[in-house]
Amino acid sequence: MFPSERLKGIEAFVASAELGSFTAAGKRLNLTNSAISKSVARLEMRLGAALFHRTTRSLKLTDAGTAFHATCVRVLGDLAEAEAVLTAHGVEPVGRLKLDLPVAFGRMRVMPLLLEFARRYPAVRLQASFTDRFVDVVEEGVDVAVRIGGADVWPDGVGRRRLGAERLVFCASPDYLAGLPAPETPDDLVRLGGVMYGRSDGATSPWRFGGRTGVEHRAVEGRMVLGSAEAQIEAVKAGVGVAQLATWLVRRELEAGELVEVLPDFAVEGLPLTLVWLTDRQLSPKVAALLDLLAGKLTAD
Repeated sequence: MFPSERLKGIEAFVASAELGSFTAAGKRLNLTNSAISKSVARLEMRLGAALFHRTTRSLKLTDAGTAFHATCVRVLGDLAEAEAVLTAHGVEPVGRLKLDLPVAFGRMRVMPLLLEFARRYPAVRLQASFTDRFVDVVEEGVDVAVRIGGADVWPDGVGRRRLGAERLVFCASPDYLAGLPAPETPDDLVRLGGVMYGRSDGATSPWRFGGRTGVEHRAVEGRMVLGSAEAQIEAVKAGVGVAQLATWLVRRELEAGELVEVLPDFAVEGLPLTLVWLTDRQLSPKVAALLDLLAGKLTAD
């Protein structure tokens, strides 16, 4: 069977499934009821499975039909996108663009840029996942990703650009510090109550202090251990204690005076921020446009 005939069968099937009748599908595709019915029947014969439960009044998908419909919708969507890309090649970004972003950084720093991108390129359909788990961009077909933290080995087919690194600062609420002697050394800071980042088993990340001789790691007894950096901010603002946080997390609170930096001379560099993409898609207008925007405006501070 010629590819065009296969495609006609899929189009007839999808239209029938969505509209609930061969007659309505025929009107959409400008074909007769009989032509639609025969096209679907040939498709079922080729697949060796019934796609519809048929009655005189209704047309309902079988379990096999439901699964096949999802695949067909995706295939037709990909074909439509490919056609649009070819039509607008080198002129206007179009089609679906899949991203993966860290949860907090993605929401706070990347999302405003995605909204700007969406306004600038309305023909692009953005699909962004927000997760702190490791996502294999090659395996999962992610066009562009933002990574906090590096990798020992980057897979083939992946391009990357370092955008800087986090700066980790100690911060607390002005009210909390007002009732305490001003800390002057790391020892003073460790004696204060720490709002620590930690896992569900209670294990915490140590504080890191910068200095002339390098970075020193200090275990701290936390007054509160939280598995969310955003929850840490709320606890610190409420006067629970001191936390070491990335500047991109607390920029607004520091500028508003809700938090103040403590011992700024002991701040350290944190994890690197990296822009990642599939190299076989970087020449696509939509991917190139997003990479230009993120590389130009996204920073780790």
